[in-house]
Amino acid sequence: MKQRQFLTTLAATLMMSLGAQAQQHQFTVNTKPGAPVQSTMYGIFFEDINFGADGGLYAEMVENRSFEFPDRLMGWGTFGNVTVSDVKPAFDRNPHYVTLESAGHHQKVTGLENRGFFGMGLKKDMTYDFTVYARLHNLQGKEAKIRVEIVDDQDVPIDRKSITIGNNKWQKYTVQLKSNKTVAKGLMRIFLESAEAVDLDHVSLFPGDNWNGLRADLVKDLEDLHPGIFRFPGGCIVEGTDLETRYQWKHSVGAAEDRPLNENRWNYTFPHRLYPNYYQTYGLGFYEYFLLAEKIGAEPLPVLSCGLACQYQNGDNDKNAHVAVDDLQTYIDDALDLIEFANGDVTTKWGKLRADMGHPKPFNLKQIGIGNEQWGPMYPERLKPFVEQIRAKYPNIKICGSSGPTAGGKDFDYGWQEMRKLNVDLVDEHYYCPPGWFLKNAGRYDNYDRKGPKVFAGEYASHVAGKDGEPTVAKNNWEAALSEAAFMTGLERNADVVWQCTYAPLFAHVDGWQWRPDLIWFDNLKSVRSVNWYVQMLYGTYKGTNVLQLTENGKPVEGEDGLYASAVYDKPTKKFIVKIANASDQPKQVVLNFKGAKNLATAQVISLHADDKQATNSLEQPNNVVPKESELQANGSNLTLTIPAQTFQVVRL
Repeated sequence: MKQRQFLTTLAATLMMSLGAQAQQHQFTVNTKPGAPVQSTMYGIFFEDINFGADGGLYAEMVENRSFEFPDRLMGWGTFGNVTVSDVKPAFDRNPHYVTLESAGHHQKVTGLENRGFFGMGLKKDMTYDFTVYARLHNLQGKEAKIRVEIVDDQDVPIDRKSITIGNNKWQKYTVQLKSNKTVAKGLMRIFLESAEAVDLDHVSLFPGDNWNGLRADLVKDLEDLHPGIFRFPGGCIVEGTDLETRYQWKHSVGAAEDRPLNENRWNYTFPHRLYPNYYQTYGLGFYEYFLLAEKIGAEPLPVLSCGLACQYQNGDNDKNAHVAVDDLQTYIDDALDLIEFANGDVTTKWGKLRADMGHPKPFNLKQIGIGNEQWGPMYPERLKPFVEQIRAKYPNIKICGSSGPTAGGKDFDYGWQEMRKLNVDLVDEHYYCPPGWFLKNAGRYDNYDRKGPKVFAGEYASHVAGKDGEPTVAKNNWEAALSEAAFMTGLERNADVVWQCTYAPLFAHVDGWQWRPDLIWFDNLKSVRSVNWYVQMLYGTYKGTNVLQLTENGKPVEGEDGLYASAVYDKPTKKFIVKIANASDQPKQVVLNFKGAKNLATAQVISLHADDKQATNSLEQPNNVVPKESELQANGSNLTLTIPAQTFQVVRL
């Protein structure tokens, strides 16, 4: 009986062994360096959606700080005698301000309060810089006084400072406040403490740790991605709902106090999540975008309007939504002037403005995008004069055109055809699709024409449908992230034609989102790096310098048995880097054969894995899915790996 049990067990063990051998995959890596991987290969795309700028990356804590919203006091609570005026303003392009006058009774007070964007996040031991432009309201006035306070969520003042105004001309006043506690949704109050009336404008509060006006933690989240390219400022806000509300870069430079307000096209686009208080102060403008690109080590890629407002919301026959081709010169001049602003000598008009703002050295702009995701004949006929004039004046600047808003179809094919005719340098492709699409399209670029424009995957994200079936309610879960990791092996393998790619969108405020998934989520105190962020980080950190051919049975590894793989060589570190995604529900054994290599060293294996496809990182559990490292010893020119189900691995040796 025991012998029979032993034989049965032995037979089962042999069957399992044979099964394991059948599942073993032999990947061959040719160690001869191939096509270069562009330094811009993996990057980030910023658009002011989901309160990504004001209320997000831009660290200003006061909403409607210059009283320029159409509802002048939106965002403000007032008490006592507060009025809005525009007589002899402090700033020509932001002419409105408030006047605080005595309430006329010793028990009544005059003042105003601001709760910022979904409340003001106050951190323990953090200092906060308050600034305001003020003057005496009455020409014959002698002295006025105001008091500013930061207040907790129980209506208890945390810190307060008084400011004396003794001049009837506009002046900037500054005080520093400090919080002795952490508060998620605090507020700021300003009181009139004198009988004399006072005018106030550009009321501002910044955390002391801001970096050039940007939230330090969010800047760090971007820097740690090791991005190679930074596309900004959109996206659909480049186009605007109409031409009047398009993004105009010249409005976003110069003194922040005099940058005019612009309507954010996302404030009413989504009826299910309306934000009528969503505007652009341009405090985060093109100068700050260029500074940020420099800070995080990414090449800047600004995108400008081609003279077409959003085609989704406007018909081709709506003359208010597009500029006639013969009337495009001011738009073309904007593009030419932007290049001068970024790269021009300090003796030029726009180069001098850059220097006056604090950056005499050029920003070394190499690329520019014209148009976002336009389609049809109206786009190429407007793009053509941009291409001609930019090439004539700045022949070394690469021009990025668009193939439209979809990943295929008639409009997509037409867009590519026209981009080839215009000989643009890069073509921007966008795709927001289910995980299955990303898995099936890992070989998308294998057969692309190697001549002509290169590919820029400028907006993409895997959308796992929510319970109601709508893709845009999906969260950043592991199923989506793993499908992106698998797809990106195809981008890497085809680096000779795919020059850069950027996940989209980048940011979302947990209290103010309109679109998801998004790479980085945040509230007013902290942020969380999504599982998708870690995929992007691993690709950006280990992008290498040259593609290595990786095959199984002479073919690319792009979905057979649920496996996806690519390889690169990194010249500075002399490392082979292999990326493998196992999208199946079973572990896989893989033998990497490095053709031409001998005596390989110990391998570093970085694994990103979750047992649950629905796993996410959240503000409450930010480290639910994060990379883990281990080591494996190679055997001569071979390395044997066991890759768990639903896992993405990066192998360096």
